[in-house]
Amino acid sequence: ADFDLEIKVLEAASPADFEPNIISASEGGYDLVIILSGQQKESALKVIPEYPDQKYATIDFVVPDAPNVYSSIFAVNEGSFLAGAAAAMFTTKTDIDGVNEENTIGWISGTETPLINDFYVGFEQGAKHIDPDINILQAFAGTFTDPLKGKELALTQYDQGADIIMNVASSTGIGILEAAAEQKLFAIGVDLNQDDIQPGYILTSMIKNVDKAAYLFVESMVNDTYKGGESLYFDLSSEAIGLTDFAVFKEHWGDKFPQDILDKVEELSQDIQSGEIKVEEFPGVR
Repeated sequence: ADFDLEIKVLEAASPADFEPNIISASEGGYDLVIILSGQQKESALKVIPEYPDQKYATIDFVVPDAPNVYSSIFAVNEGSFLAGAAAAMFTTKTDIDGVNEENTIGWISGTETPLINDFYVGFEQGAKHIDPDINILQAFAGTFTDPLKGKELALTQYDQGADIIMNVASSTGIGILEAAAEQKLFAIGVDLNQDDIQPGYILTSMIKNVDKAAYLFVESMVNDTYKGGESLYFDLSSEAIGLTDFAVFKEHWGDKFPQDILDKVEELSQDIQSGEIKVEEFPGVR
């Protein structure tokens, strides 16, 4: 809208659509083709060399040695570190209805990929930074588009003693959030601000502003500053990664709101940005 551009969006119903969609966009006469998600990396690496005159931009993965690709990656491990730390602190807040005596937290995703593993590496490190002995339940739904499966896995983890679960499952995660509200237990949202989907049961959400990358790519194309062969890196200091401000949860719980969690998260964020804390990453994800 800002640049008065014609756009076309191609959505994949399954991984089988990745390659045909990239080919279709590449042959569509567009000035820029933006490819979103590390799940599409393999297809992109196969198709892009066939269209050397087409400009591409990628979100969540890097195409090496490609002068016609402007890439971007996000430090999801840093955001997940904060989420893991928040979850580890929250599971001790037994004065909040639903929080049990067990120091057990959950983590559920769709399918296992290097990017998703990067989420988990940060989450685990953050949780164990607070409590080295914390118990983390981990599960994969096998899909990012099945809320019922997400709910099923969440209910299982709640039965196993988790009182808060990290959702890293896209649409599947909607079921996780539903399970939290149904059981009057808790969850952490992902990618966008999901705090008000189930108010009072979503402690916070780990924000990943992919729109920031997309906008910069489009702007570079319009202003003729496109940097093929280079990459953008978004970490906590970029404000494209981080946690929400807990405001919805605070409004719901009032005097019982654990302010110390928010204070500690802000402290840890500064420690990561200063380099005092080095967040681990999954090998090869960047």
